[in-house]
Amino acid sequence: MSVYRRIFSKKYQNLMHPGERLRFDIVNPLCILVLCLVGLMFIYSAQISYQGGHWKRQLFWIVIGIGTYTGISAINYKYILQYAHIAYIAGICGLLLTTKFSPISFEDMGARRWIDLGVTRVQPTEGAKIGTLIMAASILARSEIGTVKDSLLVLTRVAGVFLLPMLLIFLQPDLGSSLVFPPMIFALLYVSRLSEKFFLSAFAAFAIALAALGVDLYGYSQHLEAEREAKSSDQIEAVGDYQSLLPIRNYQRNRILTFVAPDVVDPTGTGASWNANQAKISAATGGLSGKGYLKGTQAQLGYLPQAVAHNDFIFSVIAEETGFLGSAFVVGLFCLMVANGIRIAGLARDRFGMQLAIGVSILFLVHFFINIGMTIGITPITGLPLPFLSYGGSFVLSCFILQGLVQSVYRYRKDFS
Repeated sequence: MSVYRRIFSKKYQNLMHPGERLRFDIVNPLCILVLCLVGLMFIYSAQISYQGGHWKRQLFWIVIGIGTYTGISAINYKYILQYAHIAYIAGICGLLLTTKFSPISFEDMGARRWIDLGVTRVQPTEGAKIGTLIMAASILARSEIGTVKDSLLVLTRVAGVFLLPMLLIFLQPDLGSSLVFPPMIFALLYVSRLSEKFFLSAFAAFAIALAALGVDLYGYSQHLEAEREAKSSDQIEAVGDYQSLLPIRNYQRNRILTFVAPDVVDPTGTGASWNANQAKISAATGGLSGKGYLKGTQAQLGYLPQAVAHNDFIFSVIAEETGFLGSAFVVGLFCLMVANGIRIAGLARDRFGMQLAIGVSILFLVHFFINIGMTIGITPITGLPLPFLSYGGSFVLSCFILQGLVQSVYRYRKDFS
């Protein structure tokens, strides 16, 4: 008891943080640790039928992530503000290293998203998200925001900061990761109290873009129908390739059509819509309490493919084996983490801290909503992983870094000057 009192005495805390009492938010770290434990358990379960060892690598990255989280949270975030441009440039350089002109870029399944370092491969997209968030938050924190006309220069700078990494990520191609940027920037602009006219204009532009995408998808669906008819009459050469002005690849169109019109792109259900169908079956057959740990069938029997069961569709494995109760527990942890991040943003004494905490919270919310949504069939399949649950070294490490930034905002919110 005497040791306990000595450690938590005001004198000892002042030695650790001169002039301040020890401050540490416990809610998010507890959520993170529980989610990591759940992730390890069900990555193991998803691969038990073929003795996959991804859970061991996931454990390694979690240990590295915990150390990184501790280090980031110990840094006063006002120093991060001073070096925001370095973080952003590093993220852009990482994306440039994934292009075909880079000798260390790695291509897999037609996409160049990784850098081969010899001992491991990393995905610079995650670092670019962090750098872009820090840079945009620093610009908005140092600028006066008012009407659209008064803030035109600031908006141009912020747009440039976001559009460059979005373009590089889209060209990899990685449509899913590029789609997490717009919600993040709109959230940052909203808390900056930008004029409502901007958001009305943005909504109108989004509606126009959505209409253009709808026209493109309709044309593509007609092209697929023509292809099927040509195949039945052995005249497939007469159809040719689908031509469009939109920079979208056909497999991306297939993913969207799998969501809005699965019978058009995959009438038999054994092609592009297979993963989505099996994921929904996994979630639906779990019932109230699930089939039991290690007793799921969709992943272990290979209906939910081995390549995606432990990463993009890890929630399907959880839902099947723990049912509604286990799924609700996981969803509750994510909701608590996001809500607590927004609470920390409200506690921040400065705009930069508020922007960081809001940006991280929205980023996690987008990943959480889209990933679980595609599992239960309410969002298209985009390949976005689930934070702290899906397998992936670079992604797990980036999640720890982002949450470390939120912890830094909480710990040093009174120190900002």
